[in-house]
Amino acid sequence: MNKRLITIGFLILAFAIAVKLVVTIGKNIKVDDFHKASIVFVLDSSASNQSMLADEIRYVKSLCSILDPEDAIKILKVDDSSYLIYEGSPGDTSGISKAINSYIKNDGQEKGTAYALAMKKAVEHSLTMKKEGYNAAIVVLGDLDPSYASMGINWATFPDNIKKTKQYIPELAMMFVYAPPEQLDLVKSKLNPVLGETKLIIANSANADKASRRFLTAIGR
Repeated sequence: MNKRLITIGFLILAFAIAVKLVVTIGKNIKVDDFHKASIVFVLDSSASNQSMLADEIRYVKSLCSILDPEDAIKILKVDDSSYLIYEGSPGDTSGISKAINSYIKNDGQEKGTAYALAMKKAVEHSLTMKKEGYNAAIVVLGDLDPSYASMGINWATFPDNIKKTKQYIPELAMMFVYAPPEQLDLVKSKLNPVLGETKLIIANSANADKASRRFLTAIGR
């Protein structure tokens, strides 16, 4: 009888230890798998992009709605210059709307698109947020209008700049949406060798919504 009780006791103890081990491992996996993300939105409000602007604004808000409260976002306006109009939580819907309504004017008066300056600032913000423990991503919403070459992205040097940035942000993800197919094809040919298929997401206006799931995967969700 005593031997049986001792055996049962050992079995109960072993079971309790096993349960505790499983729970501990589960908690560790949950913590290790989640990494808060910093997303810098580059939002084109120039004259050439007016027809897509309302859809792009909706897309920013939609993407923010599926991010985690621990994530952080920044919104850079880009037209003939580029500057930060919002930084904070993706869950701050009223703050995001207020910033966009205050600084993104759908009047078509801005001429030229300072994409080169905007991307420089987006990378700088991403490097800063990486130092603060965030996984970094950049989302570009605009037509990538090549009409003002001196202000646009220099595709001869930009891929090398991103390659250098990846030395500090290995997990960097980038998404380009709402540009015309010929511009997205250029993005893919230049950045795919640097970022890879899983970290570079491109989508035109017809399939932008489907790109959101891929973006979440790219930032580790």
